[in-house]
Amino acid sequence: MKLKFTVEGMSCAACSASVERVTKRIEGVNEASVNLLAKTLVVEADDNPELSDKICAAVAKAGFSAVPMVEKAPEVKQTAEKTNEEDAGKASREMKIRLFASIGFLAVLMYISMGHMIGLPIPHFFHGEENALIFAFAQFLLTLPVMYLNRKFYIVGFKALFHRSPNMDSLVAVGSAAAVIYGIVAIFMIGYGLGHGDMEIVRSYASNLYFESAAMILTLVTVGKFLEERSKNKTGAAIERLNKLAPDTATVERGGRTLEIKTSELVVGDIIVIRPGESLPADGVIVEGSSALDEAALTGESIPVEKSVGDSVMSATINKNGSFKYRAEKVGGETALAKIIELVRDAGATKAPIAKLADKVSGVFVPIVMSIALVTFCVWLLLGKSFDFALSCGISVLVISCPCALGLATPVAVTVAIGRMAERGILVKSAEALEVLHDVKTVALDKTGTVTEGKPTVTDIIADDKDALLHIAAALEAPSEHPLAGAILEYCKANSAEPQSVTEFTAVSGRGVTAVIDGKRAFSGNAVYMSEQGMVTDKYDAVLASLAGEGKTPMLFAIDGEIVGIIAVADVIKKDAPDAIERLGKMGISTMMLTGDNKITAAAIAKKAGITDVSAEVLPGDKERIVSSLMNDGRKVAFVGDGINDSPALTRADVGIAIGSGADIAIDSADIVLMKNELSDVPAAIEFSRLTLRNIKQNLFWAFFYNMLGIPIAAGVLSGFGIVLSPMIGSAAMSLSSLFVVTNALRLYRVKV
Repeated sequence: MKLKFTVEGMSCAACSASVERVTKRIEGVNEASVNLLAKTLVVEADDNPELSDKICAAVAKAGFSAVPMVEKAPEVKQTAEKTNEEDAGKASREMKIRLFASIGFLAVLMYISMGHMIGLPIPHFFHGEENALIFAFAQFLLTLPVMYLNRKFYIVGFKALFHRSPNMDSLVAVGSAAAVIYGIVAIFMIGYGLGHGDMEIVRSYASNLYFESAAMILTLVTVGKFLEERSKNKTGAAIERLNKLAPDTATVERGGRTLEIKTSELVVGDIIVIRPGESLPADGVIVEGSSALDEAALTGESIPVEKSVGDSVMSATINKNGSFKYRAEKVGGETALAKIIELVRDAGATKAPIAKLADKVSGVFVPIVMSIALVTFCVWLLLGKSFDFALSCGISVLVISCPCALGLATPVAVTVAIGRMAERGILVKSAEALEVLHDVKTVALDKTGTVTEGKPTVTDIIADDKDALLHIAAALEAPSEHPLAGAILEYCKANSAEPQSVTEFTAVSGRGVTAVIDGKRAFSGNAVYMSEQGMVTDKYDAVLASLAGEGKTPMLFAIDGEIVGIIAVADVIKKDAPDAIERLGKMGISTMMLTGDNKITAAAIAKKAGITDVSAEVLPGDKERIVSSLMNDGRKVAFVGDGINDSPALTRADVGIAIGSGADIAIDSADIVLMKNELSDVPAAIEFSRLTLRNIKQNLFWAFFYNMLGIPIAAGVLSGFGIVLSPMIGSAAMSLSSLFVVTNALRLYRVKV
């Protein structure tokens, strides 16, 4: 079973690693994954009703809090989301107050402690050795409000330290507390020096107070957190936009009356009235009227789609013109929009395999940093350096180290990418699929509905009198149930050839049909059928062979024993198929088409699309076998199909991509769903994956590089060259590192593929 929890109290990757570690230790838990960005814990476990309580208890013991996430009814969910937004707004306001108040006290503190260094006028009672105690004590009093305003670092940090799960807050708490404690000791030493007339002690301690460092550390880290949170909030922009697409109210017809009700009160079977400019509140089928609907929000398709009676419509699409009524088929959490939001949110909470490296490092990062800080302090003392210098280096090591950058490197990029792809109509079900996709070298494609449109279409009309041929065809095909008959009849109606009534209609399986039209016997079928009816087809053999060679199905039409023309029908390739195949080739990806059709038709379709490798006359099971053999060659393989009869191959492939209608988004066997039914989204998805992985690698590189470079400098290894990093600079650098990672990930919003 899968359990989901909301986890509070996490501030960095070390926190998330700790939560994962304690959860995995519980008997019955098979896998645990924490998303630091989403503050969620997803657990795969055995079916045990007591397991949820055990997980919450274990997480609480580690110093955090976990609350089970439960599915809510639509109305409750909307209320909860509104409450969450209000809570987030309140937290943001509180952080602003905390930040600006801290900056205010820090500004006064910096003026008093360092103003004289740049020639600023300082009150006389802060000058001189005789006023050293006032000078030191004033700084202490100004530091206390900053510590109180940012007490969260101490509460969370020391609590995590007590539970042997130190995190970033622990580093900040220990570093700033050490500076303050040293400052308090300095106040006592200044008092001692003044009392005993030892001005050397007074001068020494008065010139090496660290109150401003402590306040600066707390304030700069808060600045970084504030900017980081603002940036991270943008990562959920796609989900927020999707959430706001559905209207709050709907107009329905009930009991002969037209009512306006809340969208959450809709039930299956309701007749919903839609006017121009309105957004649809549920999925359903049009029962009256017609219009053009803008489906861009769900599918990414910019051109409005014409809809009429009998057509399916989706929630959150916008009615451009005209009015219509439709019957609700899916409401609330069952709509296409709700499933898309759930899919995107769940995918954002998963972890990409590349994140495992950062997780392993994060799990031991903070203890190692604290050890390095202690060793740094001791080594410098043993080497004869002053206590002040050793303490400064130790504190700098603590505050420059940033597990946050490591923890955010992957989830921020994944969340932004999955949201951005969803806006285009590419739904990714997991971060793992997003990562694997970037390494795909072979794309295997189903033919029908993937490379082709998936429905027969009239492609050629060969006749001396086209109108006469279409009227005969309309009459003959109207009673027929053959799949090709529907395509011909649709074409005839579009060209004003309405079907006439016929008598003595007979269908011959695999051959054709015959009927009497206005007293004359008419026929429709292949050449064999026509020959069986005594008609000569020799002069049409070349044309029939040519059409068949192009993957088309030619049908002869005759009346009164005379052939009057040919109508060719085919499942035509999608307009974007050749460009998509060409683009995949330029990306270094080979393509292969798998189809159950005959070899002639398959070869013709493949040639038009630009595919050179074709396997025809294969069954669904054979497709899975072919995909498996391709994977055995060591190449990452993606299979693109319709998600129904291709499910074995979709499941077997490294990445299964379902291409189809936006209403069919819950295809279990696919890792990625392309809602626009366009083949061009396949190379687009792969390009997105490559850009995302590149972004993640950039983030991880800078996070590792920053710590590998910053920690030694903070420890004072370059002090011999006059390069010493103060705790204030270290805390500023720590804040900027996390901000850099988040900002770099947000660049994915500007990507166009």
